[in-house]
Amino acid sequence: MMTTAPILGTAAEVIAVRPGPPLTGTVSVDGSKNAALPLLAAAAAVGRPVRLGNLPASTDVQTMLALLRQSGWHVVRPSGEAATTVVLSAGAPQTHPELPQAAHIRASYYLVPGLLARYGMARLPWPGGCRVGPRGMELHFKVYEAFGDRIAVSDSGYRVEAASSDRGTVSLVLPFRSRGATVVAALRAASTGRRLRLGDPNLSPEVLSVLESLHSMGWNTRAGERLLTISPPSSSPTDGAWVIPGDKIEAGTLACAVAATGGRARIEGVRGDDLAPLVAALRRLGISADSAADVLVVDAKKGRTDSRPLRAVASLSPGGLDADFEPPLMALALGLPGNHLFTDAINPGRHGNLLPQLARLGAGIKEMSETECSLTGPQRLTGAGVEATDIRTGSALMIAALTAQGVTTLGGLDQLRRGHADLPGKLRALGADICEVPR
Repeated sequence: MMTTAPILGTAAEVIAVRPGPPLTGTVSVDGSKNAALPLLAAAAAVGRPVRLGNLPASTDVQTMLALLRQSGWHVVRPSGEAATTVVLSAGAPQTHPELPQAAHIRASYYLVPGLLARYGMARLPWPGGCRVGPRGMELHFKVYEAFGDRIAVSDSGYRVEAASSDRGTVSLVLPFRSRGATVVAALRAASTGRRLRLGDPNLSPEVLSVLESLHSMGWNTRAGERLLTISPPSSSPTDGAWVIPGDKIEAGTLACAVAATGGRARIEGVRGDDLAPLVAALRRLGISADSAADVLVVDAKKGRTDSRPLRAVASLSPGGLDADFEPPLMALALGLPGNHLFTDAINPGRHGNLLPQLARLGAGIKEMSETECSLTGPQRLTGAGVEATDIRTGSALMIAALTAQGVTTLGGLDQLRRGHADLPGKLRALGADICEVPR
């Protein structure tokens, strides 16, 4: 096996992956980037000191921390607590800052409630992030309009001005279960102290993490499939002590890599309930997978029994398959018998990123529409040069590369690190043959 220094923090722009023995061992996931970003914004919105544990070191999270500092919040990391950050209430507001870095991440829109509470307005560039199809902010603006806020847009960005101090209940029904709109509605309720009744909310683990955190500080939160309600605390809210949940997507990616190589591994630090749709997909493929309170065990050495073709359909419904699970499952299915179907109408541009890169490795995938494709496995892949055009494309390509004959070189590591501090390093800890190389 090739050996080298840890990949994170190096200047390498490309990694090389070769097939090797089945992945085995035990590894722990980082905190979830998708949960950390709204929780950092929530810490800014609640107006009280908040301590956040298990904060990941991915670059999107570092960008959000920088935006908080630039916006006037005090962000400190206590000595000896490498994964804990404290967000302190800001002092007297100064002039609203320019925040050009907000264009680098999608989740910058979560900052609006905190900025409205601090400055009475929020002025931000249009958000960036992964290019996986149109993801407009019209529904977010409807949320702010329901609170009485005023919206103005331009080619370069948008501006939200806070409403007068209306204390009535805000009622709104979402036309679809948007995670982003559900989070901003919850944070706007927290920043205004108003009661919220939100119909057809998103109830993903990331949203529930925000609600649990607000509840721990005194907000009364009730989440049902049809209705989410949030009521302000009866007294002053307490200081916050929140723990960011383990990254379910990183756990799912590692699980698919273990299964693709026929290995056996224990993946720790992730809530078992968050992985239920992934575990069901693995079992459908005949792969032994079990999740408990904080661990996922995958054992592909047992052999595949009762396998069926996979139908991986991304869904916003409660208990549905997170769209970010679809790319690693597609990479896994390339090596397994059956005619497998994949659908992601949530991110209509993701297949346009992923499929051409997998084709470079020799994958034959039939694109039936912009959001639906199918493949028949098993397929023989051959190493080639590929590019991580977005976070999940990069992680899926790493899985496929572990089974491709020859060497695969993966570029675009800046995209991969936006979501994972060191995914290659975790795979190497399980025995993957990965090293850094000059481009």
